[in-house]
Amino acid sequence: MNYLKKVFEKYNIPLNDLQLKKFDEYFAMLIETNKSLNLTAITDEKEVVIKHFLDSVLPYKLLKQNASVVDIGSGAGFPALPLKIVRPDLEVCMVDSLNKRINFLQEVTDHLKLDNTFAVHARAEEFAKDNREKFDVAVARAVARLNTLLEYLLPLIKVGGIAVIYKSTKLEEELEEAKKAINILGGKFEKIEKFAIEEGELERNILVIKKIANTPNKYPRPQNKPKSNPIK
Repeated sequence: MNYLKKVFEKYNIPLNDLQLKKFDEYFAMLIETNKSLNLTAITDEKEVVIKHFLDSVLPYKLLKQNASVVDIGSGAGFPALPLKIVRPDLEVCMVDSLNKRINFLQEVTDHLKLDNTFAVHARAEEFAKDNREKFDVAVARAVARLNTLLEYLLPLIKVGGIAVIYKSTKLEEELEEAKKAINILGGKFEKIEKFAIEEGELERNILVIKKIANTPNKYPRPQNKPKSNPIK
């Protein structure tokens, strides 16, 4: 994956030969499994490098050393697996509601010999019951509105930890809409880091919400309420 190496170097993300090999094997497994299981609509190698691998690792410096990270709605492993490859010190837990995707994530984890990396089949609100305030960082690259996402993420984060949320445009509008949810769930807006990826003509906003207080036990609400009736 010479293209991946060149792109990552351009964005000052260092990779050794073993990490390059892991990205190469991950890509091969993704494309092969995608023939029978719909993991991604993006299959061109250069597009995968830009829109999945590079995009996933943009906030890698925001995560403290040896942080425990939970990725909600991990899908094909983005952003969790690229973050783990770039930052092997992280402990990573991937949560997804579709068992076929979890099986794929486990296969990749085993094949790449990624230690302290786990794939869990669960809905986010069910997972929260036994994992409240357990993680240093919660990440999501999902398409849900911010007030919905935060109800899934913040209950999982220790006080003092952070939620790292990948968004494209209209983030300011969503942030305004989510003010009440941030406050109720024990969060505080920290910052937005903006990235421009010229190869894919992409703009990526990384939102960081700090956990400053315990989340009330009633959150996340069951039966899909975070989506059907978000906090407003």
